[in-house]
Amino acid sequence: MAKPRPKHRAAKHRAEKPRPTRAAGTALVAAPVAATVTVGAIGVGLSTGAADDTRVVVSEASGFETIGEREVGTSRSGEREAEAPETTAAEEQAARAARAAERQQEQREAEQAETLQAVRQADDQLWTTTELNIWTDSEEAGAEQLGVLDSAKKVLVTGRSEDGREEIVLDGQSRWVTAGYLSAEKPAETGLDVECTNGTTYATPVSQNIVDVHRVVCGNFPEISTYGTLRSDGEHAQGIAMDIMVSGDRGWEVANFLQANAAELGINYLIYSQQIWSVERSGEGWRGMEDRGSTTANHYDHVHVTTY
Repeated sequence: MAKPRPKHRAAKHRAEKPRPTRAAGTALVAAPVAATVTVGAIGVGLSTGAADDTRVVVSEASGFETIGEREVGTSRSGEREAEAPETTAAEEQAARAARAAERQQEQREAEQAETLQAVRQADDQLWTTTELNIWTDSEEAGAEQLGVLDSAKKVLVTGRSEDGREEIVLDGQSRWVTAGYLSAEKPAETGLDVECTNGTTYATPVSQNIVDVHRVVCGNFPEISTYGTLRSDGEHAQGIAMDIMVSGDRGWEVANFLQANAAELGINYLIYSQQIWSVERSGEGWRGMEDRGSTTANHYDHVHVTTY
């Protein structure tokens, strides 16, 4: 009869469940999970370098997977800001003002060079047909009046004209005078000690100043045959105004002659070709007038004279 075996020996030979083993360089996963961890949290089993901040994914399908790595403390946007700092509105405005000032300076230098060349090349001379104000610039704004140029004076011209003025050369400098009063021909000699011989008449009574105006105009411009004095309105009714019927360049010769002798003839103001000259504002020369709607109303066909 066989002897029974000891129970503890049978237990000794019972099959044991294999223990999980940990291979070098791997992490123990007790159950299928998915988590995001860092090397510092995992500890044993991964060695990637202390300077890296490596993000990994623990997944059921593939275990650990690296999904990105970057150096700790690095900011690409910060790098861009350091390379190209933003410009403030005040700095941008100052930059625009500096560029505008530079362009203005370049323009002034170009204009100065152009003027100097025009002065050096000037070789034509013209006669002044009346007294002319001398200006430092063609533009009215900012131009300084330097004096008066006498009538019947020959001056050097550049041929340039701007803003109703013509450029002349005085003492080697660029100067400007009102356009339309320079002529290639010397003005005819005129005087006050003359008599009217063409038989023209005018309505009376009129002031002695009007009598003198008629006499000297008739004596110096004998081809003019029509004069208007008395009528029912304003200064004409008072006998202190006269219309001298003349037009074109000859009209300007008459107007400029009367302007030059205004003091001797007692003239207050003159109107011709939609422009006016007055003793009170003589320093301004001839001034433009508003459009009155017709050739006669704008004084294109006659010189109007008002005396004191």
